[in-house]
Amino acid sequence: MGAEPAVSYQAAVPGTPVLTRSGNEIGTLEHVLEVPGEDLFDGIVVATEWGLRFIDADQIELITVLHIRCRLDDAQAARLPPPEGTVVYRVSSLDEIGDSLHERLGRMFRRPHWTKES
Repeated sequence: MGAEPAVSYQAAVPGTPVLTRSGNEIGTLEHVLEVPGEDLFDGIVVATEWGLRFIDADQIELITVLHIRCRLDDAQAARLPPPEGTVVYRVSSLDEIGDSLHERLGRMFRRPHWTKES
């Protein structure tokens, strides 16, 4: 955790390790929460071994290309709450790969397959 340059929350990449202030990894970035019309950073959702967890923007100390460091200690990180809000869906053409009848018909009629965000 040397002198890495900070980047905008908009440049944060899913899969980036999320670290506590002591440097322990608690998970990886799932996605960034923002209010795009107001350019407002709300926080991040982290994929942990306990499931998805939310870290508020004021608890984020540094976002770099290599990692995201938060102000939480290890004990606080273990008690992070799950994210709240409406479920987000996305379309992924990669989910159409397969040999079942459902998947073949989906490809034949070029129907997008909706998947639920975890």
